[in-house]
Amino acid sequence: MDLDEAQLTAELSMQKAVEYLQHELRGVRTGRASTSLVEYVKVDYYGSATDLRQLALITVPESSQILIKPFDTASLQACIKAIQTAGLGLNPVAEGKQIRVSIPALTGERRQQLATSIKHMGEQAKVTLRNARRDANKHFDQASRDKTLHLSEDDIEQAKNEMQNLLKKYEKQVDELIAAKKVELEDA
Repeated sequence: MDLDEAQLTAELSMQKAVEYLQHELRGVRTGRASTSLVEYVKVDYYGSATDLRQLALITVPESSQILIKPFDTASLQACIKAIQTAGLGLNPVAEGKQIRVSIPALTGERRQQLATSIKHMGEQAKVTLRNARRDANKHFDQASRDKTLHLSEDDIEQAKNEMQNLLKKYEKQVDELIAAKKVELEDA
């Protein structure tokens, strides 16, 4: 693997880490109803774990409620059970062929728990970013020992510096995502 391939692999890994963090942050409840709170809840649908968004129409009729209309009414109870066991602190109520989920106001203690959870998610993303940098640097060191590539120490050092700059760029994105979510949590 040459230097460019190692850098590209590391950058793709970093992009995926940031995208994963964005996905995870969408599921953090901030007091306002949002379909993203329940879209990715896994429902046991005829033996397979399926996202709720694939089984039902999810809407927000009010700022404090989510309305879920399963396409298959036989899956209504499975949807309710999945929401209850997802650990979101939500209590779904069946109303005929639909499910209504009221979003309670956040308590100060719950806000603190969510803020800690958000911070932890950010740290996990940064660890993933640093691991990608470490792997790329290992490839750079290995390439420097490979005499067939004819790389100078300056080439290796430049590649490592570029990788460090890339890491800083993605860490900044993670910090911005976490800060924005904390502000959203405080405003809720």
